[in-house]
Amino acid sequence: MAESESALHIERAPDRVVATLDRPATRNAIDQQLVDALHVLCAELEAEPRVLILTGAGGVFASGADISQLRERHADDARRGINTMAFRRIRNLPMPVIAAIDGWALGGGAELAYAADIRIATPQAKLGNPETGLGIIAAAGATWRLPEIVGHARASELLLTGRVLTADEALAWGLVSSLHDPDDLLPAAHTIADRIAANDPLATRHTKSALLAPADAHPGIELELQAELFESSEKVRRMTEFLERRRR
Repeated sequence: MAESESALHIERAPDRVVATLDRPATRNAIDQQLVDALHVLCAELEAEPRVLILTGAGGVFASGADISQLRERHADDARRGINTMAFRRIRNLPMPVIAAIDGWALGGGAELAYAADIRIATPQAKLGNPETGLGIIAAAGATWRLPEIVGHARASELLLTGRVLTADEALAWGLVSSLHDPDDLLPAAHTIADRIAANDPLATRHTKSALLAPADAHPGIELELQAELFESSEKVRRMTEFLERRRR
């Protein structure tokens, strides 16, 4: 079933949700209404975990935060973390998030993509954080998330210069994991979602939890999560099926 919530178009299936940013007049710039819609979607996926595919309409992922709104924000707005809180909530969703990026993913749009677990793109994609050129910093996740993805040295270059990466550069740096023609981008995202859906949902959720855990939580977190899975009936069922297939 598909529906439109402000400029966020949502298609729901039992094992996944596709959310498409669609603000053509602003190249899918992220405004307060879109942030509010993302929070509503996150609440849904926290209550009923499914894979989330994030993409943009019109050959653009998201051109950034809405500058017309950003210009009018003040110190108290910065401290509220309007975009930060939404993107962090997306990052912490129980099931994996896939960003399917076509065209521009700049500023807040790039930070939305960084919040995903998996990023794929088209050859036309361009990613970067030009915030310092606008007199602000990339404060919605880039300063901590980007170093995790591409390393501190490369993240520093991007954030301090405002450089925008081409799709080939983003692939070479590991910022995206694969490139696809525009017509194949969403099918490729669904193929990844299919692979995830074929696995045990609880094992997938626990894997994501371990991946997001701070360094000092390891190895204890893996051992506790594994202990729970070792007692699950799904583990016994899947391993029994594996052994029976091997005997044939």
